[in-house]
This record gives sequence, C-alpha cells and structure tokens, in this order.
Amino acid sequence: MAAYGLYTHIQSNRRRSIALLVGLFLLVYVLVYAGALTADALSIDADLDTLLRLAFANLIAAAPYATVGTALWVVIAYYFHQSMIDALTGGQEVTRKEQPRLYNILENLCISRGITMPKLKLMETDALNAFATGMNQKQYSITVTTGLLDRLNDAEIESVLGHELTHIRNGDVRMMVIAVIIAGAIGFVAELVARLWFYNGFSFGRSRSNEREEGGGGGGGIAILIAIGLLVLAYVLSFLIRLALSRQREYLADAGSVELTQNPDAMISALRKIEGRGELPGATSALMEMCVDNPREGFGELFDTHPSVENRVAALVKYAGGHDPGPIALPEPVTDTDDGAGSNEPPPQSGPWGSAEGETDAAPASGDNAGSADPPPGPSPGPWGPHST
Repeated sequence: MAAYGLYTHIQSNRRRSIALLVGLFLLVYVLVYAGALTADALSIDADLDTLLRLAFANLIAAAPYATVGTALWVVIAYYFHQSMIDALTGGQEVTRKEQPRLYNILENLCISRGITMPKLKLMETDALNAFATGMNQKQYSITVTTGLLDRLNDAEIESVLGHELTHIRNGDVRMMVIAVIIAGAIGFVAELVARLWFYNGFSFGRSRSNEREEGGGGGGGIAILIAIGLLVLAYVLSFLIRLALSRQREYLADAGSVELTQNPDAMISALRKIEGRGELPGATSALMEMCVDNPREGFGELFDTHPSVENRVAALVKYAGGHDPGPIALPEPVTDTDDGAGSNEPPPQSGPWGSAEGETDAAPASGDNAGSADPPPGPSPGPWGPHST
C-alpha cells in the first residue's frame, strides 16, 4: 500500500513511535535505579528491603540529573549528529556541478512532487546502499554510496532516492535518529553500571564474606542479581524498541517510492542489486539500521532490523503489480589493478535493465522476456494508477 496518502496510518505509526521513545526514556530511569542498587549493595551492609528502599530514594534524588543529562545528550545529538555520521562514513556534500546525474535525478523527483530537496551526500565505497538523516527540513540529507551510483541505472537510483524521501516525509528519519540517540544513552549508562559492578566485584565478594562471618545483613548478593537483571532487561528492550521502529517502516518506504516514481519494477530491481551488497565499512549497527538494506542478520529474522529483500519484493509484486527478476548477479567493480586501470567508467550492468551508461531508463519486462534487447513495457501502474502530471 502507498505511504503517501495513508495519513491515518502514518499518524498512528508516529504515535506508536513516540510511545516507544517515551519508553526509552523510562529505561534510563531503570538503569539509574540499577546503578543506585549496585552502589548501595557494594557500600552498605543491610538486608534486601533496606537496600531496595535506599536505591529508590537515590533514584528520586538522581532523577532530575538523569533527565537533564539525557535531554542534554539529545540536544547535542540533535545539532551534531550529522557531523558525527559524516565523520564515520566520510560522506561529502555534492553539488550539481560535481554529480550532475545524481543531483538531477533527486531534483527532478522532488520538483515533480513538490518536496523540499534535502542535501545530497556521496560516500566513497563499493557497497551498494543509501540512507537519510536529519531532524528537520534544514538538516535532512540523503547519502548515496559510489557503488550504488556506479551499478544502478537512473530508474533504480530514482527508486532508492524515492525510498529515502518517503522515510523523510513520513517522519521515520527523525524518529530513528531520536531512537538511536536515546538507545546510545542507555547503552552508555548500562556500560557504566556494568563496569561499576565488574571493577568492584572482588571487594564485593570479600565484603559479603565478612558479612557472613559477622552476621551482617546479607542482602547485597540478591540486590546485585536484581541490578544485573534490570541492566540486561533495559539493554535488551532498548534494542528491541529500535527494531520495532525500523523494520515495518521499510515496507511503507518501498511503497512510497513506487508511488513517487510510478515504477515498481525499478524498486524491485534496485533491491535485488543491493541485496547482500550493502554492508558499509566501519559503520555501526545504529547507522546500518537507517540504510535501504541492512545485511546484518540474527537468529532467523528475530533480530533483523529490516525485512528480508525476498519479503519486500514479494510485497511489491503483490500490492504494486511489480515483476521479480529474481537475484541479480553483478560483475565485480573495476579497480586500479584490473585491466583498463584508471578508467572512471562504471562496469556494465547486468539484469533486465541493461547498462547504466548510454541507455535509457526503463522498467524491466516480466517473465521470460526479462533481460531481452526488446524495449520493455512502460511502468506498471500498480494500485496507485498512472503518474499524474
């Protein structure tokens, strides 16, 4: 189904996202309580009930500081997250003069739909991927890898850009950035609590032995176990919340791209070419969650941040009337050690769309005709109808 126009669904999705983010803030207080309980257990000889009460009192006293600290973390990330991401990826903003092909595709797509054009950045890597970042209209940007630019044709690049524009339009980018910020804060606090327990473990063990000899309160051991349980729970929940914010939105972004471009086959082909080739060198898991595809996988799909390409393509075939060419093999990228070293020409494209250079953009043909030299049919109208002019 289309993302643009489903305002009721989008608003509901945003409300759920906000609720999840509020939950992330609450997890900060859970971690503060776990830290307070750990500190009390390591320093005070008391029974469990006394330690729990003291930890709660310390939580109330520390809550304002935790709130201000978390808010400060968010403010800093709000203004500087793009700089941090660019430093990590090496992304550089490009102009029409530097990248006329890529710039014109994005500009034409934005003009045709009355969308404010985000900044355009290019990341030097053979990986095939793209991602959008930003918290408001002035900050929004789309970063595309050179591998994607070299190995996708214009129609496929337009579909990828439409996917990222839909993330921006639907508020997914802003929510994901906030979720990553808060989850980062939780991870930081969780690590502090874990290190506090680890570095004090030996003295804690000795103090518990002294308690047993002197008939002390003996509640510290159970208190530490409770603190560890809270620590693990908060960390796991923060991770699962980030998954919930990311996974289902990819279907909407794919559908929104199809509505923008009126070309479901190009979106399918782009996903097939990106499939398994999107791992960004040096990228953190948080950054990969923002990309078109995140090839990092867990147990089955339990911990995947994105639906599988198979499922996404199946949805586009079913609801948008697209045609699936199946997995697409791509030639290895040209390097300086290959024959013809020094050439800046991209490698020839395989698959039903032909070469990215010197050929017109077209949607793929279906069935046995995919990959033939005959001109493919026009874009499939799918459930959104013909492109409006």
